[in-house]
Amino acid sequence: MGFDDGRLLGPPDDYLRGTWENRDWRNVPGPIYGAETDNCWAGRSVAPDHIVYQDDFGSEVVFRQPQNASQVQSVLSAAWTDPFRGYACDGDNHWNLELIRTWWADRARLTEWIDKAHRTWSSSNNGAEREAAQGLRTYRHYLNTGLETYLQDYGFWLDNHRPALPQETLPDLGHHN
Repeated sequence: MGFDDGRLLGPPDDYLRGTWENRDWRNVPGPIYGAETDNCWAGRSVAPDHIVYQDDFGSEVVFRQPQNASQVQSVLSAAWTDPFRGYACDGDNHWNLELIRTWWADRARLTEWIDKAHRTWSSSNNGAEREAAQGLRTYRHYLNTGLETYLQDYGFWLDNHRPALPQETLPDLGHHN
């Protein structure tokens, strides 16, 4: 893996050192997540379609999991730029369908956070904050349009270790005990 300009990222163990216990709750379920990353706001410059900043400490959050090699490269490049080495890619070892359902059930909290941070940053005189607000708009749109299907696909994959076939039913994200 490397940057588009040919620089290599190096061994993932050198820069993917985040821990599940420290992941930010705003990360979308999936293999890659931010866990106590830096607050330099560099991730969106590398992976704007996948990274947003949280407003508590400015840490980076993965709001859209990569779906192809180019997107993986972008997100891993964002992780590589993090001096705290707070990203991780072991989410598949921790997520399961019930945890995904719990995360999805709490989306009102997520929407409230996105809307509050967006209001603050979009009216700022600071260009970086206005750009961060754009990322939140993108996250909000994804939350309302494509995220549920992604989570259903991911839940199926976790349970079956393969993608769903066209005739197979994806799991419901409503709570089941």
